[in-house]
Amino acid sequence: MTVGAAVTDRRLRRARVVTLGSLATSLWTSLLLPGIGLAREPDPVRLACGAVGVVAFALAQGAVLHAAVTPWLHQRRRRRSEVAFAVVAALSVPLVGPVAAGAWPTWAWLGASLIGMTPLLLRPAAALAAAAATVAVAIGVAAWTGGALGTALLVTGLVGGGTAAVNRVQVWFWDLLVEARQGQAARARLAAAEERLRFARDVHDLLGHDLTVIALKAELAARLAPVDAGWAGREAAEVQRLAGTALHRVRAAVHGYRTVDLAEQLAAVAEVLRSCGVRCDVVPPPADLPAGAAAELAAVLREAGTNVLRHSRAGWCRIEITREGDVATMTVRNDGIGADAGPDRHSHGLRGLTERLAAVGGGLRTDRAGGVFTLRATVPVTA
Repeated sequence: MTVGAAVTDRRLRRARVVTLGSLATSLWTSLLLPGIGLAREPDPVRLACGAVGVVAFALAQGAVLHAAVTPWLHQRRRRRSEVAFAVVAALSVPLVGPVAAGAWPTWAWLGASLIGMTPLLLRPAAALAAAAATVAVAIGVAAWTGGALGTALLVTGLVGGGTAAVNRVQVWFWDLLVEARQGQAARARLAAAEERLRFARDVHDLLGHDLTVIALKAELAARLAPVDAGWAGREAAEVQRLAGTALHRVRAAVHGYRTVDLAEQLAAVAEVLRSCGVRCDVVPPPADLPAGAAAELAAVLREAGTNVLRHSRAGWCRIEITREGDVATMTVRNDGIGADAGPDRHSHGLRGLTERLAAVGGGLRTDRAGGVFTLRATVPVTA
């Protein structure tokens, strides 16, 4: 999945917000529980140093958590946030360690948050080593400040280990989701590439023989021109005939590729909208809709589906195709349109569709009311 696709994937964005919200519990642990120690510290200097250390730790931790669920973030920025977090974690020992000495394990709670972050930053072996080192630091801070060694060990080791397990599972699920969406995008690109290759092979098969014969006969006509003008003329006429035949075959092949199955297009657009979290209801086209009208409506359908994703925060969309006499009508309605959002009649896509439909005697109208955008296209139906 490309950066642009990841950013615009509505379902992925929603899952990312949920994951960030779950991981934010670690931030509250880093702020609230050490904050109890700040509230119990009588010395103003220690209080100020401790507050700086706690806030800096929470900010650096937030940056790392954000990077963990932002796959499109540049690797340099990701590395900078990790380095900053390591530096702040080291500085928090002299800044926060003495806060509420002997009364509250202030730094031990930061140590628990630090252990909770290790699975997001390090490989399993390194994460275990870092966790052991953090527990040792917590015990050392407790011994230095006169705190309870058992409490420091319990808070940093047990709470930190539980936080690490929860954080790791959350990010693991997030990674699975990203990989799944990337796999879907890769399959789509592969299908498109395979279709291009198939088309290229078909064109080669169609033209390869004809062009070879045309080249040989043109060469023969050129050689015969000085010695037998009549024969050369006949060969030139044959070249012209073969070229016309080849052109006709290519046009027929391209026309076959451009033939549109409107029902398949409807199913594809509906599936794309549903995959992006938009509830989509489809009223299928009438069975007797001619191919020409179906092709025009398919072009409208593709543009309408793009507009729903690009210009709205739609929760639902309804696509309906009807036929009344000699006129077929497609109506696409969706919600999620703000006062200044949504495509207008002057947008390039809609303007192009309007011109295209006008050329065949059809029309395109749009309407916006009550947060709902309506696109209605009509095309004449000819046998």
